[in-house]
Amino acid sequence: MARLKDKYLSLKPALQAELEIKNPMQIPALDKVVISVGAGFAMKDNKLIQNIEDTITKIAGQKASTVIAKKSVAGFKVREGMPVGIRVTLRGEKMYNFFDRLVSIALPRVKDFRGVPRNGFDGRGNYNFGIQEQLIFPEVSYDSVMQIHGMNITVVTTADSDKAAFLLLEKLGMPFSKGSN
Repeated sequence: MARLKDKYLSLKPALQAELEIKNPMQIPALDKVVISVGAGFAMKDNKLIQNIEDTITKIAGQKASTVIAKKSVAGFKVREGMPVGIRVTLRGEKMYNFFDRLVSIALPRVKDFRGVPRNGFDGRGNYNFGIQEQLIFPEVSYDSVMQIHGMNITVVTTADSDKAAFLLLEKLGMPFSKGSN
């Protein structure tokens, strides 16, 4: 079992008491983690798209998929069928393993890191934040990277409010910034 899942199971009673939840099935939990990269800058370069996909696959521990444009947009020089991004959705054991590596290894490696912003909640208990370069993950070697790119990470929880989701993520070790962003 993942180290973070053990930690979550030991935190459940404290979360239930702090949020004053009567039904244990309503205790917030992690549902899924989505990693996505907008690769509009690499639309015409198939090797670069493949390199980004391989990098995200290494980071996630699961095969990433290419997002294809559904319709043409002349203003962005996008044609239907062109690759415009990479994404992977993690659930279960892989989700807990990735979140643990993100919180305990990758985020502390960010230069001048002062915590992730507190204002990334969407009102429904989900949290979004961006990372500016993929090199903070130890799985990625500098030599194999063709171009440095960022990524968006969405943490979907079963919480019904931002307060409950914030408390869950904070107890799981998410390093939020001290001030109110």
